[in-house]
Amino acid sequence: MTTQRPRVVAVSRDDQHRFSKVPVDMIVLVEGLGVDGDAHSGTTVQHLSRVRRDPTTPNLRQVHLIHDELLDEARAAGHEIGPGSLGENILTAGIDLLGLPTDTRLHLGEAVLRVTGLRNPCRQINDLSPDLLKICVERADGVATDSDVDLGPTGGTVSRDGQPIRRKAGIMAVVERGGQVVPGDVITVELPDGHVPLEPV
Repeated sequence: MTTQRPRVVAVSRDDQHRFSKVPVDMIVLVEGLGVDGDAHSGTTVQHLSRVRRDPTTPNLRQVHLIHDELLDEARAAGHEIGPGSLGENILTAGIDLLGLPTDTRLHLGEAVLRVTGLRNPCRQINDLSPDLLKICVERADGVATDSDVDLGPTGGTVSRDGQPIRRKAGIMAVVERGGQVVPGDVITVELPDGHVPLEPV
């Protein structure tokens, strides 16, 4: 059995602040900003809820990556979703995004991303497809549950059954070196010296 190399499955962007993004043939990553032509590109935070809280906060969420395996899990549960549906810019396969440490560098062609943290799934996911949020969050202890997901005051996920959770809706990154990214690009992982687990950003 051969192990598939980590790769880019699809790329998406949207110049409006909508939940889902539009799959495209190519995206251009711009150093220090994010995806060219994307509403979340910028040196300071661009997600509207965070802009309302503090528009001067550095943008640690320039690029959103999700693993295709999550979409497979969601489709198996009856959710009709595809590339860009969950708002990601880059859909990957063959790489454990959630297990990467903070400050991991991902090389995609000539571009380099630095991983900053986890996406914290929010109630908008259920607007896309009822109960999809339950797929994007699981109990940290691995116990299966059909319970609702508890949300914090700003809408981010905090627990299931009152227990700690594992967030599965992808990771966020900043652009350290710009370049084009297309489906099929191989992803090379450069780990940092220490292992600091990812936290929501």
